[in-house]
Amino acid sequence: MSRVCELTGKAVLTGNTVSHANNKSRRRYLPNLVNVTLMSDALGQSFKLRVSAYGLRSVEHRGGLDAFLAKADESELSDRARVLKRKIADKQSAAVAA
Repeated sequence: MSRVCELTGKAVLTGNTVSHANNKSRRRYLPNLVNVTLMSDALGQSFKLRVSAYGLRSVEHRGGLDAFLAKADESELSDRARVLKRKIADKQSAAVAA
């Protein structure tokens, strides 16, 4: 399983650990990923996603999963999240048309 947030696209970064003597050794900065279940109001279903803590705060700040995905850029989303975004958009457009 890759270490990438499904909603924000946050991934592993690399850098150096620098000692007091200025010795440098390579290290990895891992995102704080959490397995969460998020509820979609439009679909009436819950979905299990692997999201960073930052991404979870962003979802809550924007008012839920549906609102987050509506504003999210598709290039940052995982394949599962893209499919979910399209399903929610179709459901909402059908509700507006009816």
